[in-house]
Amino acid sequence: MSILVNKSSKVLIQGFTGTEGSFHTGQMIEYGTQVGGGVTPGKGGTTHLDRPVFNTVAEGVKATGANVSIIFVPPAFAADAIMEAAEAGIELVVCITEGIPVQDMVKAKNYLLGKNTRLIGPNCPGVITAGQCKVGIMPGFVFIPGRIGIVSKSGTLTYEAADQVAKAGLGISTAVGIGGDPIIGTTTRDAMELFMNDPNTDAIVMIGEIGGRMEAEAAHWIKQQGNKKPVVGFIAGQTAPPGRRMGHAGAIVGGADDTAAAKMKIMSECGIHVVSSPADIGKKMAEVLGI
Repeated sequence: MSILVNKSSKVLIQGFTGTEGSFHTGQMIEYGTQVGGGVTPGKGGTTHLDRPVFNTVAEGVKATGANVSIIFVPPAFAADAIMEAAEAGIELVVCITEGIPVQDMVKAKNYLLGKNTRLIGPNCPGVITAGQCKVGIMPGFVFIPGRIGIVSKSGTLTYEAADQVAKAGLGISTAVGIGGDPIIGTTTRDAMELFMNDPNTDAIVMIGEIGGRMEAEAAHWIKQQGNKKPVVGFIAGQTAPPGRRMGHAGAIVGGADDTAAAKMKIMSECGIHVVSSPADIGKKMAEVLGI
């Protein structure tokens, strides 16, 4: 079954009838994901992509039994969409939206405390369990079913890692793009814990970037747990100058421990097999597994 989503997951689309929502919903349906319908306030009672449209998430959950939602709502309204999904009892919320105001995300993250809702993102590519369920914007054909997990801050590097793993003769259990914003729902350590406890994942690829301490925290946790499964790691932004944001809002070197070199050193010291190029991820994984 792997982690977070599987062939039994029932998905509701928030921002269903917009351009992005429409395109990616079509891709998810084509992949085989169970999309029961979507939410666009004011368009309830209509149909879109041969599926019902609801005015609220609560209506959608009641009608479809959805336990997963994916958000394609503009930044100004996305935090409210996250909270609405949690209020309706959605267990997994995947927020694709980029550029949500930090103040809004502080409010949304606090709102989730104590609720039975896990948030992936925002500013992420989503989650895919290869061959079963895609909840996101990733190209499904890249993800060959297998037993390697991926947790990544970067969308494009998630796809690259999956491709490298496939070229090494391996496949993916689940890939989780956690997002690159300063405030996100599920951290690298959170995702690593899910993979470490997943019987269908034998090894894990961990992709991080400059800025913040999530990778270091995950590395120390992995070591404390006794390195139960092999982890191959890569950090993006190795040539980034201090103080300059690179790509993601959270990717900025604010101190000595935020650099790629510092993170790679910590990861290596904690028993993670660190590569300096994403092109080496699959080859290193095969080597670690003795394939």
